[in-house]
Amino acid sequence: VQAMQELFRANTRSREFPAHGAKVHSVAWSCCGRRLASGSFDKTASVFLLEKDRLVKENNYRGHGDSVDQLCWHPSNPDLFVTASGDKTIRIWDVRTTKCIATVNTKGENINICWSPDGQTIAVGNKDDVVTFIDAKTHRSKAEEQFKFEVNEISWNNDNNMFFLTNGNGCINILSYPELKPIQSINAHPSNCICIKFDPMGKYFATGSADALVSLWDVDELVCVRCFSRLDWPVRTLSFSHDGKMLASASEDHFIDIAEVETGEKLWEVQCESPTFTVAWHPKRPLLAFACDDKDGKYDSSREAGTVKLFGLP
Repeated sequence: VQAMQELFRANTRSREFPAHGAKVHSVAWSCCGRRLASGSFDKTASVFLLEKDRLVKENNYRGHGDSVDQLCWHPSNPDLFVTASGDKTIRIWDVRTTKCIATVNTKGENINICWSPDGQTIAVGNKDDVVTFIDAKTHRSKAEEQFKFEVNEISWNNDNNMFFLTNGNGCINILSYPELKPIQSINAHPSNCICIKFDPMGKYFATGSADALVSLWDVDELVCVRCFSRLDWPVRTLSFSHDGKMLASASEDHFIDIAEVETGEKLWEVQCESPTFTVAWHPKRPLLAFACDDKDGKYDSSREAGTVKLFGLP
């Protein structure tokens, strides 16, 4: 713990980078860590190159007709990312051509998306609690599941053989993959279970809830091993560090909590001026990208700033 705290003491700086004309909903790093993508209410995605300790904007990706709510990169190809939008499509983009290589029409307004660890499938969830599984090569739908509960975030486990959903009743639903047969439903929280993330080492997954708690689960045993309770507001976003040792969590609290996974101890607090929508640890370094509901106070206090931030800089 002390070693990590020393590291942050020497690297406490946050920097912000203009990214969008409206609030940023989602940030994600490419698998190699060279690029950061952001998706915004302004209907676009932006991609930055990480150069030493700053982000340099490479491109802005236009085409969606509504807010880009979530995005993610291909798990092993650093050039491809996919965006989910309220315009009832998902789009796959290639940073080498800066073009949209596929637009896939879906049935509803999309709010969450993930790419399977083997890279073959993209799952997208919409506001009507339908999850569609799309073949990443043919761009055709392979399966579709309608759920009877509010589906929040979706994710495969690292082994690609189970599919997890967090729901509005505080449960984690686990399906076999690719059969999509229910395996288990875990009562994880007394209220709405919002987000879920798997640690890169495959040992744990974490869920964040409207009860302001983050719970850490053993992947093999499916038991809760500890809770993190330093936030006061519903936990919207989570990210494990590349080595699985740190967990960042954020909410409407004006700080991001960084905890040591094995003890639950507080390592650091990243101060924010407003609620945080999204956090993402770099895949190789203790560098955290995040985006908040910031206002551009210089000219107009109601105008959204649309910035992306980096914490962990010298």
